[in-house]
Amino acid sequence: MGEQSRFREGQKSPKNQVYMEIGESGSNVEDPMIVELKKDEKFPATRNKNRVWTQK
Repeated sequence: MGEQSRFREGQKSPKNQVYMEIGESGSNVEDPMIVELKKDEKFPATRNKNRVWTQK
């Protein structure tokens, strides 16, 4: 079983990492929000309900 690579608001970060928001289908977004989270910190809300978080 592989490690999850896309995350939604409220899920916990699996490791210390920099994350950026992308479209649900994996498409790039213009001016994506970027956050640095420590392990077990929760993902914040994205700017659009149709976006998810992924590792940068």
